[in-house]
Amino acid sequence: MNPPISRRTVTASLLAGAAALGTAGAAQALPAAGRPATGHGRPGAPTIVLIHGAFADGSSWRGVVQRLLRQGHRVLVPALPLRGLAGDAAYIRSVLESVSGPVVLVGHSYGGAVISQAAAGLPQVRALVYVAAFVPEIGESALQLTDRFPGSTLGQATVTQHYPLPGGGRGEELVIRKDLFRNQFAAGVPVPTAQVMAAGQRPITLAALQEPATAAAWKTIPSWYLVATEDRNIPPAAERWMAERAHARTVSVRAPHAVSVSDPGPVTDLILRAVRSVRSGH
Repeated sequence: MNPPISRRTVTASLLAGAAALGTAGAAQALPAAGRPATGHGRPGAPTIVLIHGAFADGSSWRGVVQRLLRQGHRVLVPALPLRGLAGDAAYIRSVLESVSGPVVLVGHSYGGAVISQAAAGLPQVRALVYVAAFVPEIGESALQLTDRFPGSTLGQATVTQHYPLPGGGRGEELVIRKDLFRNQFAAGVPVPTAQVMAAGQRPITLAALQEPATAAAWKTIPSWYLVATEDRNIPPAAERWMAERAHARTVSVRAPHAVSVSDPGPVTDLILRAVRSVRSGH
């Protein structure tokens, strides 16, 4: 079993995520005494929690966060460890449990698998939004879903690194080659932006991508899905298939895997659709 996660750990992670986003008043992104996080928020509106995926960090949501804050919404962007599905989901669950009131939970890429597991059985999570993300059934892994349809070139674009395990030995983690990063992950994003993203990419363990899901919150929580039709990490056909299986309300955007960076407007619009649904009770 994973050890309990302290509030100090959660707070430190959220502060780091706020700093990465470069938003003013980073301290406002911290949950205080269970109150909603960033921004004052609208009465009755849910807190929007954004979960990044592999090869990214909280700054990948910057354009979305800026739009949501301008409209007065409360936003949290915790940093995802990317070490293993069970542990990552437990960590995000601890963040969700610190938030008072309803939550719209958003996941990109591997973050979709995390939110599907983290939200299971949490009544405050009223909507799930998947952004070019994995939506696994119980027993499925991210790699299984990637391989279900042809079209992903991620395997050829990544290299394996090794890191020490706490109990001894070495684990394997993946990063995208910097010279291939823009074409693979962020095609169409301005070159200087893609270079910064490549330099700061967060590795994910191979074990996390191979670990099967043990919960599927999308079976009981209403969901929305954004298909990135130019995705080279997750085949768009897989995204459409997962969205249909989850009975998600779906939109398609001609965008790369890093759609929250290239096209933050449509991503924000879909999140706001979920927010309005929660507020109206439908």
